Amino acid sequence: MTETRKIKTSPNCLLSVRIIRARNITSKDLFAASDCYVSLWLPTVSNKKVKTKTIKKTDDPVWNETFYFRIQNEVKNILELTVYDDDSLTKDDAQFTVLFDVAKVRPGEVVYEIFSLKSEKQESLEVEFKMEKIPGPPEKLITNGVLVSREVCCLEVQVDKEENKKYLKDNKNVVLTVDASYEGTQKTTTDLDTFHFHCIKSWAPILKARLQCVSDTEENEDNSDASLTIPLTLLAVGQKVKVGLPVEKGTKLELQVQVNDCPENLDVRLGYDLCEEEQDFLQKRKKVVASALKKVLQLRRDLHEHEIPVIGVMATGGSVRAMSGMYGHLLGLQKLNLLDCATYLTGTSGSTWTMTNLYKNTDWSQKTLEGPISLAKKQVVKCKMNVISIEHLKYYHDEMIKRAKEGHISSFTELWSLVQEAFLHDEPEESKLSDQRKAVDQGQNPLPLYAILNVKAEQISTFKFREWVEFSPYEVGFQKYGAFIRSENFDSEFFMGRLVKKLPESRICFLEGIWTNVFTRNLLDGLYWSSNSDEFWDHWAKDMVDMARENNASDDSSIIIKSSCSTSGNLCEIFNDILTTRPLLEETHNFLRGLEFYKDYLQQRGFIDWKDTVLDLSPNKLTPWEKHLCLIDVGYFINTSCPPLLKPERNVDVIISLDYSMGNMFQQLEMTYRYCKTQGIPFPKIELSEEDKKNPKECYVFSEAENPRAPIVLHFPLVNNTFKDYREPGVKRSPLEMKDGDINLTKSNSPYYFTKIMYSAEDFDKLVNLSSYNILNNKDLILQSIQRAIAWRRTGMRGHLPTGSEAESA
Repeated sequence: MTETRKIKTSPNCLLSVRIIRARNITSKDLFAASDCYVSLWLPTVSNKKVKTKTIKKTDDPVWNETFYFRIQNEVKNILELTVYDDDSLTKDDAQFTVLFDVAKVRPGEVVYEIFSLKSEKQESLEVEFKMEKIPGPPEKLITNGVLVSREVCCLEVQVDKEENKKYLKDNKNVVLTVDASYEGTQKTTTDLDTFHFHCIKSWAPILKARLQCVSDTEENEDNSDASLTIPLTLLAVGQKVKVGLPVEKGTKLELQVQVNDCPENLDVRLGYDLCEEEQDFLQKRKKVVASALKKVLQLRRDLHEHEIPVIGVMATGGSVRAMSGMYGHLLGLQKLNLLDCATYLTGTSGSTWTMTNLYKNTDWSQKTLEGPISLAKKQVVKCKMNVISIEHLKYYHDEMIKRAKEGHISSFTELWSLVQEAFLHDEPEESKLSDQRKAVDQGQNPLPLYAILNVKAEQISTFKFREWVEFSPYEVGFQKYGAFIRSENFDSEFFMGRLVKKLPESRICFLEGIWTNVFTRNLLDGLYWSSNSDEFWDHWAKDMVDMARENNASDDSSIIIKSSCSTSGNLCEIFNDILTTRPLLEETHNFLRGLEFYKDYLQQRGFIDWKDTVLDLSPNKLTPWEKHLCLIDVGYFINTSCPPLLKPERNVDVIISLDYSMGNMFQQLEMTYRYCKTQGIPFPKIELSEEDKKNPKECYVFSEAENPRAPIVLHFPLVNNTFKDYREPGVKRSPLEMKDGDINLTKSNSPYYFTKIMYSAEDFDKLVNLSSYNILNNKDLILQSIQRAIAWRRTGMRGHLPTGSEAESA
């Protein structure tokens, strides 16, 4: 597979922006004209905003102020110009915002723009742009066509230990600030006297140092005894320099400073290809799959490498129901000798509990699953009251304190992770995600993939903005951005693709807490699931169409955003905050932080496939600009772990879909199809009769010969069809055994409702046996689908398959 990462060099340019005037500004005050100023923000140049002076008492203010920005033209530079009405008593009112693509200004050109609102008053802002080349060495950039990593330097500052102790005794400490750095401000403590600041080199960062009283608040930090300012451009790279920080009575505190260039090798992998470890796994797994298929299908010859199909087993979430049911489904596949035919195993929410338990054993699929099922049963049926005992509460507290000291962000999700661990295990689990590599290093088991969503912490619902994130034993990453990190580095701190602070890898229970995080939702998320989902999906599809139109229009015009609220703006903001704030927020360090967008990111195929939110045209609002990730259960969008299997580089031929939904058995599958159709991602059409929806069968096969890239999907809804009369395929139940086939799967009063975390032994056995039976009873459909996939691979054309879009039943 080809590497999509490229290294480029490009000079910087100087952009000048002259804010000339505004006209017809509507005053937010009832009895006075506007007091206007303009705020300018270009995040690819600085993390701080600048603004003009305020012009009082006029609706036609004139400024004629010029601002200068050192820019890199290979990245997407979107300048935000916001006209504000200054208010001394309340928050300043935003009149309107202009999003201007700096790429419209070429070196040597002067561009004059009048940005006008299409309203009765025709409010407008007049601005002049000018671009000039800057002499000097070009900047080296690393990009995958979507994200860009720029040159970074690291400033090291050492404070004399003995002097530091002396001042700390006097209740004073040294405050070091580099505004343009990842770290921002750092202070000396009893065990901290060496500091590192990571900065974009072209931002011309400046070190500021001062001595202050430890008791000073942030507002009073300027009341220092003395200060020191050093532009980093004055320091020779690689050379240690001693400088003096002026302190009281004319004395100086010695500081040692040194600037070093950060290595070019990134710790974030930029690329849409599979990592080397997964490619190596696939070569080993192919041999296992080919051997298993030869036996299962009773083939006369060995399969050639290009004939070996890639089969993925996909499980939805559903709390303990999903965990228990997945054990049964996998047991059924094992009894049919089909586990060795699967290349991938994906899960989300409750089904991840099954996966993490299994992958503690390096060869779990080669042994009978009866043992792991028995252990799971013990945990499901046990009383859970001890999870809130004094002993456990003390343990939770100690663990959270320990993680906070390590640098992890404390949240309710951490507590949930520990509680969850207590009701799933008798003792703390020390295993980690990276440990699962041992279970796939010889291709002996399918590769596990865990799916989750990244959302905005506030201001917007999950339905409007969410991004798929996948976890594997090798990597954690965003398919949308083509950005991945080593799994052991998840929740460590990154900047511009470099690992700047390594934290200890989290135990697997803390990842399970994130994968099953149903608490970080807002009111709008709840509104979505309590309403007609079809209406929301129609609205989402319309948003995607509107975004496509904006994308086409953005090449020729700037985007002008009118403030959405009038004089009642504060009330509107409060109401929006109530709807979109996530009270029990989960946050992890953002490994995309600092990375910028390539100038043509919207034209890249990898990004286009997963470009599915209302913010994708606004790079300044996307995830790389966020300080933290906010990860939640996929169930607040689509309850599926399918997206990792739809990555084109994985080239999955068959998806065995294990659905643990109760109620509407096909809703999640239909939603997946609608999502893929809108995104242009290959997926077979899902067509069901009303009879199928009322009386669903045990297995359905969906394929689409007209779409040669779409996988074959075998869908297993959670239904009790023939199992109630048969204890094994073809073996009828005796009258005494009929009660074993009586399973309550109604949504309202089922023992398997998602809030139930404790089952009776009888209910657990019934669910496992049902799931296993449904697989065994549909052996022929599974084998036929695999044979089709082999036939397609052999011919190279899905059009040679015997059927088109279809739904077959046993």
